[in-house]
Amino acid sequence: MKTIDYRNLGFECRETHANYISFFKDGAWDEGKLKKEDCITISAFSPALHYGQEAFEGLKAYRRKDGKIQLFRPIENAERLQRSCERLLMPIVPVNKFIEACELVVKANEDLVPPYGTGATLYLRPFIIGVGRNLGVRPAKEYIFSVICSPVGSYFKGGLSPNKFVITYYDRAAPNGTGDSKVGGNYAASLYPHQMAKDKGYADCIYLDPLTHSKIDEVGAANFFGITKDNKFITPKSPSILPSITKYSLMYLAKNYLGLEVEEGEVFVDKLDSYKEAGACGTAAVISPIGRIDFGDKKIVFYSETEVGPITRRLYDTLTGIQFGDIEAPKGWVHIIK
Repeated sequence: MKTIDYRNLGFECRETHANYISFFKDGAWDEGKLKKEDCITISAFSPALHYGQEAFEGLKAYRRKDGKIQLFRPIENAERLQRSCERLLMPIVPVNKFIEACELVVKANEDLVPPYGTGATLYLRPFIIGVGRNLGVRPAKEYIFSVICSPVGSYFKGGLSPNKFVITYYDRAAPNGTGDSKVGGNYAASLYPHQMAKDKGYADCIYLDPLTHSKIDEVGAANFFGITKDNKFITPKSPSILPSITKYSLMYLAKNYLGLEVEEGEVFVDKLDSYKEAGACGTAAVISPIGRIDFGDKKIVFYSETEVGPITRRLYDTLTGIQFGDIEAPKGWVHIIK
């Protein structure tokens, strides 16, 4: 295996030692096991391939200064996967099975958990797919639950530095659709507008609410937050938004660690000039400061196009401090791998 430059990692797949797989058949999950190959053999008739019956999660393993490894709020990931499974009529993965699978994968790849101080992490991708021979539009009878992993760096190029985004009038999810579930169809719908934004020099596109196209929903594959000029932390609330574990963590930190007023509400695009800082947040992105948003002939600049705002930096430092074990976490937020 090649030597990895952990300080200069991007967000991409790298070779690892092992991953986890478990099969659901005849109404029950088997015990699951580790396997070396990251390939899965399934029927070409599998509903995951034709009808998108699949869901996934994303979480990270962090190397602490004392050498221990910890997960950040894995119970919330497990419960969110359960909600996605219920939405797509798939069997839920019990919380203890989810966490045990993540632990097994981390332990099997322990030497690939990046060193403390590099800023890199071991990204875990738990997922469930509907498999087996099935021709009609109906749920599968068999399923696979797996956890794969890869050491990763920043999702957006440049790490904690401002990026520019553009508002798209494509929708990533429909009203009353699957926007609040972490399922592949939402991301498939985002590929084209994302590429359009990248081709024009933007980090990604920003999606508006699919019903009125007047309010911000999400920033690419991440959630949006803004800091108003009177120091309120505001983030969109919408049935089309994936409930980000990172976002809700930031809401807690903004209120209880930084003393900000916190609101989950509407973020109208015609009132963006009331915000002095803005950012995208998520497990992969952590926090990506938004320096500028373009829509139509308007260009809204927040704190700076080149420097990170002070509140965004404090939020980032507090969150990552907890994730890497440098700051004491709220009760139940970290899970140490033993």
